[in-house]
Amino acid sequence: MELSKSRREFKRAKRLIPGGVNSPVRAFGSVGGIPRFIDSAKGARIRDVDGNEYIDYVGSWGPMILGHSHPKVLKAVRKAMASGTSFGAPTARESDLAETIRRALPSIQKVRMVSSGTEATMSALRLARGVTGRPRILKFDGCYHGHSDGLLVGAGSGVATLGIPGSPGVPKAMTDQTIIAPFNDLVATRRAFGRWGKQIAAIIVEPIAGNMGCIPPTPGFLEGLRAICDEFGALLIFDEVMTGFRVAKGGAQRLYKVKPDLTTLGKIVGGGLPAAAYGGRRDFMARVAPEGDIYQAGTLSGNPLAVAAGITTLELLEAPGVYETLAERSSTLMSGLAERAEARGIPLTTRSVGGMFGFFFNRGPVDSFAEAQQSDAAAFRRFFASMLEDGVYLAPSPYEAGFVSLAHKKRDIDLTLDAAERALARVARAR
Repeated sequence: MELSKSRREFKRAKRLIPGGVNSPVRAFGSVGGIPRFIDSAKGARIRDVDGNEYIDYVGSWGPMILGHSHPKVLKAVRKAMASGTSFGAPTARESDLAETIRRALPSIQKVRMVSSGTEATMSALRLARGVTGRPRILKFDGCYHGHSDGLLVGAGSGVATLGIPGSPGVPKAMTDQTIIAPFNDLVATRRAFGRWGKQIAAIIVEPIAGNMGCIPPTPGFLEGLRAICDEFGALLIFDEVMTGFRVAKGGAQRLYKVKPDLTTLGKIVGGGLPAAAYGGRRDFMARVAPEGDIYQAGTLSGNPLAVAAGITTLELLEAPGVYETLAERSSTLMSGLAERAEARGIPLTTRSVGGMFGFFFNRGPVDSFAEAQQSDAAAFRRFFASMLEDGVYLAPSPYEAGFVSLAHKKRDIDLTLDAAERALARVARAR
């Protein structure tokens, strides 16, 4: 595979950008080799600057649920662009997007647009602290909620991939306010509330963890969090930046029938452009400035291009059978991978929910970050390298979920499983 241009671009980028990338996990640090510099994308495929084509299961880390360069999304963005790219003033289309979100997620009565998932979770936590008058938050080990102060403790995603401490540069006073419990562990959560319950403003959780692989909640876990919050007067925040409109029309909260107080959204609500949101109960959201006294602002919030892309994407997801199709494709991919690994005697645990999937090179079960960390890192590196060489682009980290899109067809899944057969053979030979 020719990589001279990607190699040259990476060398140039490292002179100009920390690590040569603008987000750490893109650097291929845990898998080795040269990151591919992408030149174009269409449907389920991406193409690098050297002309190599890959079946893409990263999907810009989730938002490309329709596939890349969907013609209707591009048309909507071009139409919006013709009227101007940013106004710093209200537009009617912002309310259109807000109404679309409200219809899909009944827990959201009012919503505020922002520009990134980090901004959404940071703002939701500020709101929770303001509403309750309490300083502490509880998060779960391996769940990533953005890079704001206080949340880079026990974070998964790129923090875990790089193996660096979670909080350099963050004052200890901030991280002292963050309590960590194991994901899917109600006993530890209740123990934390037994000690700090009157100080805890909120529990924030990825209802389906996507930053330590793809790990669904165990039966009763989300319901248990709801009950604990109700008992102690804390708010329950679902971080659905990844799962919102990805696993079901109404996100994980509709799938599991658990209603949070606040929800954060991202990725798909911007149709692949920078956009995110947070919302929830009307009385809580009434505290947000200028209606209330809890300040949050953003010049590019509700950017007309992102709003146009988001509305069009969400409208296309209204088509019958969309989520059944996504679930079937990710399930077929993971079951096929598991069968091939079992045939070679390779320990592998696979998970999928809706259009999300993940796999771990251990026998499982994998219900927590500690269990995810038992995955064979060397096996993952060999598997990843072989798949990439064979034209399949997976997340360059064992701690990231993968994504199928509506553009992935049966042929793409079949080609991926053929590549997986060859990759698993290499893993088996190295054991």
